[in-house]
Amino acid sequence: MKIGVVVFPGSNCDHDAWYAVTHNLGHKAEFIWHGSADLGDVDAVILPGGFSYGDYLRCGAIAKFSAVMPAVKKFAAAGGLVAGFCNGFQILTECGLLPGALIRNRGLKFICKPVDLRVETAGSPFTNTLRPGQILRIPIAHGEGCYVADDDTLDQLEKQRRIAFRYADNPNGAMRDIAGILSEGRNVLGMMPHPERASDPLMGSTDGLGIFESMVSALVRS
Repeated sequence: MKIGVVVFPGSNCDHDAWYAVTHNLGHKAEFIWHGSADLGDVDAVILPGGFSYGDYLRCGAIAKFSAVMPAVKKFAAAGGLVAGFCNGFQILTECGLLPGALIRNRGLKFICKPVDLRVETAGSPFTNTLRPGQILRIPIAHGEGCYVADDDTLDQLEKQRRIAFRYADNPNGAMRDIAGILSEGRNVLGMMPHPERASDPLMGSTDGLGIFESMVSALVRS
């Protein structure tokens, strides 16, 4: 089992994601440079948090044009698992792999703190070891984490059970308390909280580890 972690200029959670996979799960992970047009032989891809390309223009707006993204989109189109955390979620919406957008927090301030998330569905490769209604304590660290979409898109997400996580106490004003969503094929996940920062006992919580465990479980069964 090998999971690729894409590294953009300005990524700062790439090593956290690598550590969660290698040390906390005991599987292989390798870094994929943003300039690479090839993902190699990875079984899944993570777009980590940080400030890709300095978040110039807006979060993820430049990263979507990087050389690696056509390969990521092709991988997703073929059913490959792609997870984007924080800035990774922003990149996934910018490149069209997920609907909606992430805008400035309603309070216009950067927020960095642990929050409670409610698992909305266990029917995805990223949540299959979790249970609906389960509360996870996972940190956020973002200034542009307010999820927005038009009503039709929000209704479709609800109807198709593609809302993976909601905030128990919405910290950023996200529409319908959305903290994470799935693609139509359910093989792409975007979430603003950082599960890689809650995957080791030394960090005070291992609640995020279930997301990585779910990915591995789904890959083993595939």
